[in-house]
Amino acid sequence: MANPFNFLQEVRAEAAKVTWPTRKETMITTGMVALMVVLASIFFLSVDQVIRLGVRFILSFGG
Repeated sequence: MANPFNFLQEVRAEAAKVTWPTRKETMITTGMVALMVVLASIFFLSVDQVIRLGVRFILSFGG
């Protein structure tokens, strides 16, 4: 088992090597994710509506 003090020193050293994104990069990435969520939502809503209409059309022959 490693010494906890050495472990914490290694963790801090590794964390210092991380390249953190700038505020601008974070905002752009967040905006792109939000845009993709909206586009995916619209796409799946459209597909759902088309399938609903198709199923209603098919089931209208049974009644």
